[in-house]
Amino acid sequence: MSERVGGPRDTVPVRPGDVLDAASLVVWLQAHAPALLDSRSAPITMQQFGGGFSNLTYLVDGGSAPFVLRRPPHGVAGGIAHDVLRESRVLSAMRAAGVPVPRVLATCDDATVLGAPFFLMEYVDGVILRHAPPPEIAFDEPVAAGVAQMFVRQMASLHALDVHAMGLTALGRGGGYVARQIDGWNRRWLQSRTHDVPSIDRVGEWLAANQPADAGVSLLHNDFKYDNLVLDPSNLTHVRAILDWEMATVGCPLMDLGTSLAYWVEADDPPLLRALGLGVTALPGSPTRTELVRMYEDASGRSVEHPVFFFSYGVFKLAVVAQQIFARYERGLAQDPRFARLGEAVAALGALAERALETGAIGRG
Repeated sequence: MSERVGGPRDTVPVRPGDVLDAASLVVWLQAHAPALLDSRSAPITMQQFGGGFSNLTYLVDGGSAPFVLRRPPHGVAGGIAHDVLRESRVLSAMRAAGVPVPRVLATCDDATVLGAPFFLMEYVDGVILRHAPPPEIAFDEPVAAGVAQMFVRQMASLHALDVHAMGLTALGRGGGYVARQIDGWNRRWLQSRTHDVPSIDRVGEWLAANQPADAGVSLLHNDFKYDNLVLDPSNLTHVRAILDWEMATVGCPLMDLGTSLAYWVEADDPPLLRALGLGVTALPGSPTRTELVRMYEDASGRSVEHPVFFFSYGVFKLAVVAQQIFARYERGLAQDPRFARLGEAVAALGALAERALETGAIGRG
């Protein structure tokens, strides 16, 4: 039995602060995408995807077929990460290049319809690995190892895409990416900080003082992790769709690897991080972070000479993103109860990055 993306394990009733005007959506669909509506004029229903902390994502049903709606969260003032129309353009370019992504069905730049621009994409059936594999899916050591190998190969293949041929060079400024990212995330930390976290301050300062040169220019997913992959339930090493392209850009591929390493939980990581992270990567058969780096080197042909820098950058970035969301929660601009513990997560991430700096290692060997 397969797990449906958006099925009982993935969706929840729409949270009170995230309710959308279904009647307004139907009116817009009638005018702009009537094929998505049921010819019997059945009422549409909405469920919210429970995972994720950024853009709001809904499963819309009752039409001709289920589809997914993406819009920015409430209380944000813009930025690339919340530009859902940009994300829809990236998805279309990825699909044209043969990358497995959901098909974009429609876009809306009129914020009066649902309070912000949004886009609609196809709903993809499959398995999403989060804290643990679905109970009906066999996930023994060989399967865990195979999924990890697929993950690394898929990342390397994205980094090998020709962004010039795909017309995606305008996604980012290319060279100088490492310096821009370290400066930008340090600045975002100062802007979003609601309380002192000395470890985060120290990690940000270390990153600024120890920057390596860019290792080329590639397409970056920028949030490449297990729960952004929809897998075939009959073969977990086959990717049906790669999700969440909101932060895609062009820059140093090793910074993308660093982000993925930050999500790669090991068995001896602090319990809070295992709870927040993708605990499935800590199961027997999965490689360690150090082994994942070696696998990436083999798959990409690139040498990763500064793994501690890239891992610490990924953890630092993840901590700042958590802090930005926590700050919105503290200011009453977001009501999701999951956000209440993100302050603790920021401190735990700071401690994890500092441990890497002190030991010169990114985890077990």
